[in-house]
Amino acid sequence: MFVDIRNEFGQRVRELRARSGMSQESLAYRAGLDRTYLSGVERGERNVSLVSVSVEYMFSSERFSSTPAYQPNDFSIPFTERFKYQLDADRRVLAFQVHGLLTGDNVDFMSKTLMGICSSFGKGELRLFVDHRDMKASDGEPVVYSPIVADRAIAFQRNLLLYSSKAVVLCNSEFQVHQLKRITQESGIPTVPLFGRDKDMVGQAYELLDINGNDLIKVH
Repeated sequence: MFVDIRNEFGQRVRELRARSGMSQESLAYRAGLDRTYLSGVERGERNVSLVSVSVEYMFSSERFSSTPAYQPNDFSIPFTERFKYQLDADRRVLAFQVHGLLTGDNVDFMSKTLMGICSSFGKGELRLFVDHRDMKASDGEPVVYSPIVADRAIAFQRNLLLYSSKAVVLCNSEFQVHQLKRITQESGIPTVPLFGRDKDMVGQAYELLDINGNDLIKVH
């Protein structure tokens, strides 16, 4: 079967840009491209060099909605109702989950809250269990980190590195796995992002964390 590489790549760029809440102007600025050139890339009319990107992923079968995310209605429920956490002090496991989308301020709130818990422990004493399976927009479709969320997540992980020996993250997509791998490279914390069938993913997480279960994060 013939695949038009430029069209395939352009569609993927358009989907990921939309689901990260970025405008063409914003992405063009971050990529060092003219907006009209980027528009041509998304339409499959222009070429672009692939630097620091997984070519395998860009042409994978995973597809996102092209409906823009990070819209006002995506934040109608207060973050304090969408962010849950639990500390299992005996097993030294700190678990937290987020429903819906994150803003930069949300990441800062999580950091302050969780660092307050971590400060009662010594360096490397905790293991982190993170649930991003329900990181979805109001249309019910998965999203990816916006640029500001990704940037602040790096700082967030660097702070947690002082107290944690390992982090396991349940992801909502293959692309989120790629995002977390990049964040891990920059933050230095040993993070294992997982994506797949729900039961298998949760079971693998329990095994990696050496636990039999978790009261907060379970199979859907």
